[in-house]
Amino acid sequence: MTIFPKGARKKAGLVPGTLVQTAEKKTEKTTITILDYDRESFRERVAAGPEECRAFRDTPAVTWINVEGLHELEVTRQMGEIFQIHPLVLEDILHTDQRPKMEDYEDYVYVVLKLLMYDEQKEGILADQISLILGKNFVLTFEEKERGILEQVRKRIREGRGRLRGRGADYLFYSLLDVIVDSYFVVLEHMGEDVEKLEEDVMNGPQPNVLRRIFDARTNMLVVRRAVWPLRDLTNILVREEIPLIGQEVDVYLRDVYDHAVQIIETVEVSRDMVQNMADMYLSVVNNRMNEVMKILTVIATIFIPLTFLASIYGMNFKHMPELEWPWAYFAVLGVMAALGFSMLGYFRWKKWF
Repeated sequence: MTIFPKGARKKAGLVPGTLVQTAEKKTEKTTITILDYDRESFRERVAAGPEECRAFRDTPAVTWINVEGLHELEVTRQMGEIFQIHPLVLEDILHTDQRPKMEDYEDYVYVVLKLLMYDEQKEGILADQISLILGKNFVLTFEEKERGILEQVRKRIREGRGRLRGRGADYLFYSLLDVIVDSYFVVLEHMGEDVEKLEEDVMNGPQPNVLRRIFDARTNMLVVRRAVWPLRDLTNILVREEIPLIGQEVDVYLRDVYDHAVQIIETVEVSRDMVQNMADMYLSVVNNRMNEVMKILTVIATIFIPLTFLASIYGMNFKHMPELEWPWAYFAVLGVMAALGFSMLGYFRWKKWF
């Protein structure tokens, strides 16, 4: 996921609601999956095209239509025509750098979020945009690519586990929000393990690659923060405002999603501060190591200054230096130099200068 938006040049100056392809092609072909269910029955099929979805628009059963792939403009346009979706919403669906938000259009509710995944090989964050539209008896989801996060909800519908099969479209809408928000905890857990390992490496003696890992961790934190920070406002609106399409019994569950969103944001902020402090710690450790090296070099230089002075005196080669004629002068000077050096070394140790 990039921090800075892309594709803005394609949209600049166009009429609002103009559909422009800015989404990256992450799947070869757009796939439309239809799940139609109630308490007693369940149907699942892969549609050949958007037109097959028209028959499920006004069915009494709950219908979940998932569109995988946003690179085909005509598919999105036809889905918008069938379910009477506003052109500005279709534009936001195709523009995959949207800030997470929620909009109520009376006939339907539009929510856009980020799907976050952790890439263990690259130790980085993969992020896709997902759009959810809640109608009277249907839920539409638009994914850039199938990542497997929503498969948990599909499995519960197929097996008839939990409350999904006996509830309406608003409960399905909540279930999708809940599984997306819960997936953030998995990402934060992986990132927390990386931060702990990174902190240990910094304390044990930073290597040249540690600083790069610190900056990579900071970038990951910025990406996650950008994705989850608006989540609190989004879920707060769903909980506080009266939305006709969302029943009161679902409001209780949405409050739980709001609590999770607050917890995620707090965790992100704490982790972000830890990474920032880790960068400062790295520089402090490097500076302390440099100071220790300079201290040792200074002690060595200080010890050799008087020794160099003595050696330079007897290296002047004056003819009438009386010490040059003494038989033991050479060993005497070496003894004086050794005594002087060891005495200075002992003094420095006594002062605890190294």
